[in-house]
Amino acid sequence: MSLSLNFGEVSQPLAALLRPKSIDNYVGQQHIVGEDKPLYRALMSGQAHSMILWGPPGTGKTTLAEIVAHSIDAHVEKVSAVTGGIKEIRAAIDNAKQQAQDFGRKTILFVDEVHRFNKAQQDAFLPFIEDGTVVFIGATTENPSFELNNALLSRTRVYVLKSLEEEDLAKLLERALDSAESLQNTQLNQEATQALIAVCDGDARRMLNILEIAAQLASGAEITKQDIAQASGDKLARFDKGGDHYYDLLSAFHKSVRGSSPDAALYWFSRLLVAGSEVTAIARRLLAIASEDIGNADPRALQVTLNAWDIYHRVGAAEGERAIAQAVVYCASAPKSNAVYKAFKSAMALAKETVNQPIPMHIRNAPTQLLKDIGANQGYRYAHDETYAYAAGDNYLPEAIKDAKFYQPEARGMEKQIKARLDFLQELDQQSDKKRYD
Repeated sequence: MSLSLNFGEVSQPLAALLRPKSIDNYVGQQHIVGEDKPLYRALMSGQAHSMILWGPPGTGKTTLAEIVAHSIDAHVEKVSAVTGGIKEIRAAIDNAKQQAQDFGRKTILFVDEVHRFNKAQQDAFLPFIEDGTVVFIGATTENPSFELNNALLSRTRVYVLKSLEEEDLAKLLERALDSAESLQNTQLNQEATQALIAVCDGDARRMLNILEIAAQLASGAEITKQDIAQASGDKLARFDKGGDHYYDLLSAFHKSVRGSSPDAALYWFSRLLVAGSEVTAIARRLLAIASEDIGNADPRALQVTLNAWDIYHRVGAAEGERAIAQAVVYCASAPKSNAVYKAFKSAMALAKETVNQPIPMHIRNAPTQLLKDIGANQGYRYAHDETYAYAAGDNYLPEAIKDAKFYQPEARGMEKQIKARLDFLQELDQQSDKKRYD
């Protein structure tokens, strides 16, 4: 099946020309703007409220803001946090007041990349949101919980926008093909259509921009898959080393290693590399995994990971990344135990609660005669002189918590042997206690 694409001379990008004015023509985000949703009903009744639109690029944040403004017949003031500051905020507020005074119109204050404003700049909006001078709409690609202050969040409602689904993108593409003005008729075949939808990664603006460039590059009457590839260039992963997507990739990597899936672990490791992550950051995470999730089930995981990290620095990225990949596969395939992790957390919690508990006298140091006279080190049993090099029945914890247990090894990997050893020592303790009471 072929679709027709006609391009004429335009002064705006295709994405801007096709931006809808009505909520009924808005594509995607039905979990927010569906007919049964509060936002849809509010706009249909000519009402609007301040909001934060949070989502990836090209998911319709700016379009939705303009639809809100059109629905309530409001004046629009736009401020970009990338290029603007307090001066631009004040100018926008002054214009909003003038619109209210001269024409009785509401103003939508649209702030793009709002997370880039600092706390003082964000605070500058608060009084004008409260007194109704503006209906505030902020757009952000970053988690508002982390990037926006609580005062601003308390005065707005957060809507989460998602990357567009394939059917949404197909609908937008068909709309573009049907409505673009033209001087010539160009065809987009099915293979090129599928490639275009795949390469845009849920980003409608990117899809339309690539479409526009591909139409200009096409040598014949038909846009091919090769034209789409040429227009899109190298596919760049959506990535920000300080943003949510980065930590989501790290989370996927960590959970895949923990879940003993070497294939998934290698995939997410590769995704991190493709996205431009520093390899040392991945190696640090892998070393933490070796301790937290593998532990004594396979203590060699720590050494394997350290060796891979060292190799990376010695031989460089090409061979070094392969060494890290080897460590990734080793850790993903290793038996898992978080017994040490849990034991350490429990011990730390109890240590904080019992910081004033006295150290038992028999395990205190006695470097002076005075300390010996008060009983320090008296009764201490040197383990190497005991059977099995173990002082059965002896206690090394403060008296009040002498029965505390933290480490519970799993019956997996090398920890299975550790468990057998500790069980054996516990039997010796029980035998010692029985002799003492007998």
